[in-house]
Amino acid sequence: MDTKIIRMMPDNIDYHELSEAAEVIKNGGLVVFPTETVYGLGADATNGEAAKKIFEAKGRPQDNPLIIHVADFSINEYVKDVPKVAKEMMDKFWPGPLTIILNKSDKISNITSAGGSTVGIRMPENTIARELIRLAGVPIAAPSANISGKPSPTDIERCIEDLQGRVDYIIGGEKCTVGVESTVVDCTVEPPCILRPGGITLEMLKKVHDDTYIDGAILKKPEKDFKPKAPGMKYRHYAPKAPVRIINGDIQKTIEKINEIVQNYIDRNMKVGIIATEETKSSYPYGEVISLGSRSDMRSIAKNLFEALRKMDDKNVDIILSEAFEEEGIGVAVMNRLKKAAAFEIINVF
Repeated sequence: MDTKIIRMMPDNIDYHELSEAAEVIKNGGLVVFPTETVYGLGADATNGEAAKKIFEAKGRPQDNPLIIHVADFSINEYVKDVPKVAKEMMDKFWPGPLTIILNKSDKISNITSAGGSTVGIRMPENTIARELIRLAGVPIAAPSANISGKPSPTDIERCIEDLQGRVDYIIGGEKCTVGVESTVVDCTVEPPCILRPGGITLEMLKKVHDDTYIDGAILKKPEKDFKPKAPGMKYRHYAPKAPVRIINGDIQKTIEKINEIVQNYIDRNMKVGIIATEETKSSYPYGEVISLGSRSDMRSIAKNLFEALRKMDDKNVDIILSEAFEEEGIGVAVMNRLKKAAAFEIINVF
């Protein structure tokens, strides 16, 4: 398949090119496009055959549901009802990195929802994304624009790396500003339940509904027969080629443990990658060290996480050791992605 690559920025949209891409969506094709979270791989959410192409292009398990993206608040034809709390969350956080789970209407393909009765729906903040949806005239189903299991792409080059020749269009230019996938909150239950942490934190959602909580299933390794209600709940995700190990505990003891492990791997002629921070990067004399940023700016760490994992692939490391982060605010999303990348392999040091 020939892939057309178009570069544009949100403040300088080429509407001729974007209209062509929208026609591709209308005709059942695949278009990669930027959002504020990660780049998305999009198809018509109402067209089962089009949605099926997403699973095929990514190599994605077909029981892993897709989120649908809309251009405005007019979602009544895609869902059966919009509870009061969902409306309040939409008013507060849309457009933005919040996906709301609602009971779907027959308008949304069962392929898109992986056979489930609910669907995740969000309005992206990125102007290119919203304009593409508006021009297409249909909701766009879109998981992250990467080969299934790999770290999600936060710039166009990684999309090209993974999907050139597998999709019709790749559109982009800017790097994603959030850097981790949207928060997913289930509003078909009372109280609302977070199924995937992201840029909209538990603390922010509690200001809308004080009893909002995080599903315990996302904090531990899922069972084999677990049926996911939202993307990212079941399968190993965000994983670079090399295995990842998280070192968790007091920061000084973490540094000592990582250096000890690094030396053991070097003695075995293995190349080691270390995911660190600005505060600690100089504490590692050996290994390929990548800083995610300062611990005082967890949003920057979230923004840089996936690209750091991708860079470890570029460096062809044999093993990746990562410092852990406080699980509060957006740190919950950072650790959720790291734990998935590490298949929950954590070494505790206290």
